[in-house]
Parts: sequence; C-alpha cells; structure tokens
Amino acid sequence: MSVWEVPILSVKLSRRSFLKVSGTATAGLSVAAAMPEKFLSWAETGQEELQQIPTFCELCFWNCGLIAKVQNGKVVKVDGNPLSERGRGRLCGRGNAALGSLYDPDRLKYPMINTGKRGEPKWKRASWDEALGLIAQKLQAIKEKCGPEAVALFSHGTGGAFWKHLLKAYGSGNYTAPSFAQCRGPRDVGFSLTFGDEVGSPEYYDFRESRFIVLIGSHLGENAHNSQVQDFVLGLERGAKLCVVDPRLSNAAAKADYWLPIRPATDMALLLAWINVIVNEGLYDADYLQSYATGLPELKTAVQEYTPEWAEKETDIPAATIYTVARELAANKPNVIVSGGRFSAWYGDDAQRSRAIAIINALLGTWGRPGGIYFPSKGSVPEYPGIPAYPEHREGLPTLDAPYPFAFSQTTTTIREVTISEGCATGPNASKQTTTSIREATAAGAPHQMHGWLVYGCNLLKTMPDRNETIKAIQNLDLMVAIDILPNDIINWADVVLPECTYLERFDMLSTGKFRDTFEVSIRQPAMEPMWESKPSWWITKELAKIMGLEAYFPWKDGEDYLRTRCQTGNLNYDELKKKGILSFSDKSNPYITETNQPEFPTPSGKIELYSAQLAEKGFDPVPKYTKHPQPPTGFLRLLYGRSPLHTFSRTTNNFMLTDLVPANSLLINKKTALMLGLANGQEVRLENQAGFKSPGKVKVHFSQRLREDCVYMAHGFGVHSKGMTRADNKGIGDEEMLDKYTIDPLMGGTSMRSNFVKIVKGI
Repeated sequence: MSVWEVPILSVKLSRRSFLKVSGTATAGLSVAAAMPEKFLSWAETGQEELQQIPTFCELCFWNCGLIAKVQNGKVVKVDGNPLSERGRGRLCGRGNAALGSLYDPDRLKYPMINTGKRGEPKWKRASWDEALGLIAQKLQAIKEKCGPEAVALFSHGTGGAFWKHLLKAYGSGNYTAPSFAQCRGPRDVGFSLTFGDEVGSPEYYDFRESRFIVLIGSHLGENAHNSQVQDFVLGLERGAKLCVVDPRLSNAAAKADYWLPIRPATDMALLLAWINVIVNEGLYDADYLQSYATGLPELKTAVQEYTPEWAEKETDIPAATIYTVARELAANKPNVIVSGGRFSAWYGDDAQRSRAIAIINALLGTWGRPGGIYFPSKGSVPEYPGIPAYPEHREGLPTLDAPYPFAFSQTTTTIREVTISEGCATGPNASKQTTTSIREATAAGAPHQMHGWLVYGCNLLKTMPDRNETIKAIQNLDLMVAIDILPNDIINWADVVLPECTYLERFDMLSTGKFRDTFEVSIRQPAMEPMWESKPSWWITKELAKIMGLEAYFPWKDGEDYLRTRCQTGNLNYDELKKKGILSFSDKSNPYITETNQPEFPTPSGKIELYSAQLAEKGFDPVPKYTKHPQPPTGFLRLLYGRSPLHTFSRTTNNFMLTDLVPANSLLINKKTALMLGLANGQEVRLENQAGFKSPGKVKVHFSQRLREDCVYMAHGFGVHSKGMTRADNKGIGDEEMLDKYTIDPLMGGTSMRSNFVKIVKGI
C-alpha cells in the first residue's frame, strides 16, 4: 500500500448530502469531491448536541477567530467569532473551507523515514520514537562536529514558534521565513529606515477614516485580509477616493476613481514624480515636517530631475494624470494612505521603492493621523515564562546576512539590538537570517557551511526563486526534516517527515493583535482529537527536546499547561479566554498624534528621515533613485502573479471545497496580444522562460481587456508537483518555477519575484 493511500477513509458523499450536513450551502460553497464515510456516519446521527469551541483560523496568516461546531467529537461546521477584531464574526471563502483541510484524505498520517534518495524517496513508515530518535541523533552529530549554528529553520505558520524556541535552545539562531525576503521584507525595511518602525501585520492603515487611498500593486480584496477589506470598503462607502496603480485592472481597481495601468518595473518613476510635484509645489504638510522630519532640502534637490513629463515616458502614465493625483492626495492630507501592499519583493530594489512610498506618506503627514497610519494599541503576553536563558552564540561567528546590512529591519525597535560589526553579528537575535542567505551558505559553504534544515509549513520549492538552487543546497545537507500537514513538493526531498495535525486539532501559540483601539489575545485549542498519528508542534518539539537533554526549555506538562502558564504570568484569565476564544483590552491611549500623545521615531536622528544618513554611511543612496529595469525581449511577456481569494499559496490547492470552485489557475492575457499570437480563448498552453525551461503543467488562457499588452498574469500557489496531493498535482503552472532570472535587494536580501519573462507555447 502506498504511504499516501487512505486505509480508514472512503469517499461516498454527495454534494447535496454534505451541504445538508455541514450547513455550507448558506455560505455558497459547493463540494464536488466527497467527504469521508466516517464523517457522514456520525454527522447524520444527530445523537449529540452541537458543541461550540472557539479557536482561530490558519488558512491564512490573518488568524481570524472562529467557532468550531462539534458533533459526536467531530467538527461539522465553522463560523466566525464575533469577538474577533480580525474577522468581526465573518470568515472568508478559505476560512469557511476549514473542513476541506481537516478531512483531506491526502494528509500526512504518520512519521516517515526516507530510505531512498532525496527527490526519489522510498518511504518507510516509522514510529514517533524512531523518527524523533533519528532526528535527535543527527542534530547532536552536527552540533558536535560543526556547532549548532550549522542548523537552520525555515518556518511559516503559528506552530513554527515552537520550532524556533527549540532551535534557540539547541544553540542556533538561524531561523527564517519566506514572508521576509520573498514577501513583505522590503516594505518593512523601507518604512523602518524612514520612520524607525513598520506598518505592522495586520497593517495600521486607518482605511475607514481615509479620504484618499492609493494602492500600488496591492490586490486588496483578492488576498482576503478579512478586517482590512471590511475597513477598506467602509472607507469607500464614506466617500474616500481611490487610485490603483497596477498593470491589471484588479477588483479594487474596478472600484477606483483612477486606474493607472503602469508599465511594470517603473513604479519608482511614478513615486519620484509624485514627490517632485509635492515638494516643488509646496503641497507637503510643512508644520508636520518641521516638527517631526529631517532631510527635506536634500530630498527636494534629489528629485528635481524626476518630473511628471519624464515619468510619462517611463511609466506610460500621462503627465497630467500624475499631476492630478499628486494634487488630490495633497488636498486631502493628512487623511490619506499610500500603500504598496504587503507583497513587495518585486524587482530587486524594493526596499528603496518602499522608502519612496514611506516618504510620500511622511510628506503628507499621514503617520499618526486620522485616515492615515494609526498608532497601534499596546500589549504583550510573556512567551516562554520560567525557562533558562538561551545559549550564547559563539563570538565572532560570521553572519550569513552580512552582505545585506538592513536585513530584518535592524534599525527598528523590535530587533534594534541586532548590530553588524566587521561582518559578525551580536545580540540575542543576531543570527536571524533571510531564506536567500541560508540557501546560499548551504550551497556554497560560506561564510560557514549549513548541515541541517528543519522545514516547518514551508513548501520551499514554491516559495523561493530558482527551484534548482534550492535542490542543490538540499543535496549538501546531512539532515533535512519536513514538518507539515500535506505531502507537498518539499516532502520528497526530506530525510524525515513529521505529520502535524491541523489547527482544529491542537493547542498552539496564542495569537496577539494590536489594533487601533484594542489589544487582542486569541487562543487556539483542539475542537477534536488529531486524526491518524498526527501530532501538534508543542508535543513534537517537547519530545524532541527531552531526547536531546533540553527538557528544561519545555517545563510545561502539555500544550494547555503552557498556555495557562503564559496567561497566569501575563495576568490573563485563562478560563475566560478558553471559553470566549478571545480577550480584548481597550487601549486608552490615542491612536493619533495629540499635544499629549507625541510620536517617537526610533531612527538615528529621532525623526522621520527623508534623507537617510545611515544608508549613505553604508554606501547606498540616501534618497531613492530611479533604476531602469529590463523590459521583455521580443517574443516574451512579463509574468505577473497575485493571489486568489479562494486559495492561500499551495496549502489550499488540495482542499476539495476550494478546488471544486477553483481547481487551477488560468493565464490572463490581453485580447489583442492573444489574437496576435494566434491563441483561442480557453486554449491550454505551456509557458517557457528565457532559459528554455517549459512548464510541466498547462494553463488555460483567458482573454481580457483588464491587462496591459506586455504582460500575462496568474494566481500564485498552483503547479504543485507531488503525487501525494491528488487534487493539486500538476494542476496549473507555478509562477516561481518559471523564475530563473532574479536579483537580490542589496539592502535586505529580498529576491525579485516579478523580473521574469515568458513566452507562450502552443500545441504541447
């Protein structure tokens, strides 16, 4: 029997039966695939009243509060928790599809050890004792031979915090997440270099009070950031004007007063032209800048060449439109937001582009102002009370991120203690790295060789550019461990696979949120027992620590004892939290600047830095400059990608409740371009990149007038290559597998994820 077969489940449930049982008919979700027979048997009996167990969602990082409806020990439905500020009683399409992930028969079911080659695995079913014993043995061997820093963690998801805790107890700080170098890192660094702080997650955008909103490449609404979308819509209902800068007419752009279909890779030109208009026409908030900013004269001098007339030639946006939007922004200051979205790793100079966005916000006085960027509430909960200090990092050990001096916002209050001195890191978070630098060190053996990877919830072959580089690095490892729920692409390259249970089956880290008026604490607790032999990460890491002699770092009895201890230490009522799912605390401080509520800017100058001396000291441009990026060669189109509102990366592409609605991505192409290429609407095609690599999967082309003629667009997350994911395997194309040409942001190590060109291949 294959390790992916399902010995205890069969699929014998009709669409109508499931809708009747789960109540999802009212949510508009349909199910073509079937549900397990065992689910039907207990769900239809009605022998037990529904229990309501509060927890929070993990189908995206927004972590909306939800109520799990439980019958006969099994979850039959989920609803939003009205106490949750993240969701306000609502769940998005993904959140409503929780049962599709919970009851996915393709889930990892028990620990496995690879007795074959990486990439060509031969799986041996293992007990937890055997699997954890092997991992502990390998980790100890690496530690003794090379030091603990030779092990790294790639993590994405709430449970990854337990693995980071274990790694630091082991003696390594080499932990990372793709959400930095492949997503929001450039934005966070750009704002930190300007304001000394980030815009947060969820972002501190005061959409509901805004009068003018600019979205730059942000697919707000399609990325399903629940409460943020609600606030955005409320702001529009209240009369806010909207400008969307995007080569594609996104859903948000369809509601805009101004849609600016910019030529890709020229966004910096538009931003600099807006700055030019604002400073030359004196449209900035002079009193605000006088009180809180430095560097205006240097900024004004630096942007003189970037006129709207010049920018028109670069961007294809008429100069008149550039003037109009800049003036309207200024007319509505300070109640405006200029947002570059969350995903900002585009072209390789993205931290500077994000700085330009931050500078526009500063010029208009939006930081700490109504309708701009509010001050978040305050609050925290002790993370690991009662544990010993982590081991000290070895002195003088080269940091992997030394070439990227502003990686992880080293100037910010959150990790400001990290410093780089002669290429070596100091401080408690000193070894925190980017995905890129860990991969480079593993492949090249410099500045020091990496020997072990722990990969939690990260499908690395679909998160980083150049799949072959990732595989090359993996082949240099002594140990590769994958901890996941599904058998995604990266599993086949692991030595040991550990099955984690889903978020509806476990205790987990608390989720805390700092919102405009409240500080919120959410609990994740099991609504049912874990299926098969899957385990929660708190249990896996605690057991592994015990084998490795690190049990002092995991003093709690179980996951609930850990949460109770945290709450007691933080003066929270655990029993109330468990009952309600969420505790909210009103923050009496003002979310805006007042005479008695003055902002602090933890930059070197203590002010907003329009001109950055610290960038100049490191040899970088102190004011953003325009870099001309390559445009598609003849016969090629730029490949753009974004989010599907019904999918989260590749983690939902096997969820039958969602694949019934969106089974694969399609290729959006301008109708004029398509007809010139001799394509038919709905025709299946492959893509080929500049290196001659052809996509293994196919997509259907979709004609549209909503996209520029020099681009194609697809949703991210598809193109999984794993036979264990039976609904997702080889469905659609993954944008990342076409990405072979990329550059690295010299400030912070981000990778350019929109720098690839493809051509369309027919008849294959």
